[in-house]
Parts: sequence; C-alpha cells; structure tokens
Amino acid sequence: MITVEQEILMTDYLIAQKLPLDILFEVKDHMISQIQDIQINENISFDEAFCKTKESWKDEFKMTSYYTFYFEKIPVIVKKIVKERYTDILKKSFLLGLISFAVTLILIFLADNAETYASFFRAQNCMFLLALLFILATNYKMRPYINKDFKFKGQTFYTIYQKNIGLLIVCVTSMAQVINQDGKYAYSLLRMGDVDHIYPSLFTFIFPFSAQVLIIFFLFNFFEHKKAVTKLQNYLKRAH
Repeated sequence: MITVEQEILMTDYLIAQKLPLDILFEVKDHMISQIQDIQINENISFDEAFCKTKESWKDEFKMTSYYTFYFEKIPVIVKKIVKERYTDILKKSFLLGLISFAVTLILIFLADNAETYASFFRAQNCMFLLALLFILATNYKMRPYINKDFKFKGQTFYTIYQKNIGLLIVCVTSMAQVINQDGKYAYSLLRMGDVDHIYPSLFTFIFPFSAQVLIIFFLFNFFEHKKAVTKLQNYLKRAH
C-alpha cells in the first residue's frame, strides 16, 4: 500500500520531470501499480521499488524538441501524447473549417451583388468571433487557468492544452482583420470571372479560412483544457 507521503514524493518527482498535471496523474497511476507489483514480486521496500520504476521510465522522461508547438524541450512521453491529441484536434478543426469554406462558396452564389456578399462575409466571420467571446465570457471561472504562465506550484502546466490558450490574442486579432475586409475579390473571381486580381482573391479565401480554423482549434483546446482541469479540481482544492 502506497502511503500519502510516498505519493507526495512521487508527485514531486514527476513535477521535476516537467510533466503537465493531467499527464502526471496518468503516469503516477501506472507507476504506483508498477511499484506495488515489484514490491510483491521481489519483496523489497518502496524506495528500492521506486528506484527500479524510475529507471524503467527514464527514456520517457528524456527531454526532446517539438518545435511545431513548443519552443522549449519537453519529455518524450509528453511529445507522444501531444502529437497524437493535437493531430486529432487539427484534423477536426480543418474539417469544420472546410465546412465553413463550403458555406462561403454558397454565400457567394446566393448574393445578388458584391455589397450583399460583403454583408454575408462579415456576418459569417463575426459569428466565429462572437462565438469565441461568448464561450470565454460564460466560462469566466476558467480565467486563472487560461493564462499560459499559470502553473501548478509555479512549476508545471495544468494540462497539455494550456500552452495553446495563448493563441487567443492571435485568434481575436486575425478575425478582427478579416471582418474589416469585404471579400469583394472572392466575389469578383467566382461571379464575374475577374482573374486580374487572382492573388488578392486567393488571399481573400485563404486568410479567413485560416482564421476560422485557428479559432476552431483554439476552442477545441479550450474545452479539452476545461475538461482536464475539472477532473483535477478535487485534487487542486486539496493541494491549495
């Protein structure tokens, strides 16, 4: 049986390995089970079993680079989990972005003129920005946890999604720039066959699409972050 003091010792060790709290508890559960098995099978003390367990995990805790999402080095196990979960979120974000892009094309052909499409264009993109702000406003209790520098005991992030919360400013500023446009080049290209402004037309398609995907990606991260923090809530209350 693992005592409270031994469990605290394990938690402190895993914090030192730079594991976000959500991954930390998953790993700790595996390590506790492993330690207990070693103690039973080899009839040794907790300290000896803990040393053997740490040795078996050392390759997972080695620091590695993952510049796609992290400027600093992270443990190998974190990279594996982040790569799998972020890839899944990116796929979902891109798919929903394509659906929105299809709506954009429909709106172009529904509009009677460029002025009407400009209204459609701004309304469509305003919906993304308003949805983002509404979700943040209705989840105000999460405010401390959406700070990318807010760390458990000042040492480790609460979840693997916390780093991406810093995308909020990029999301808002990017979408504000999109809304400030009118989408006329996209309308002129598809409805009037204007190929003289092909590059501005492509930009009018690509930039809003990218901003929409970014907001969707942020929101997926936010909800996963919130879900993970909620699961950790009981422990966090005891820890504080």
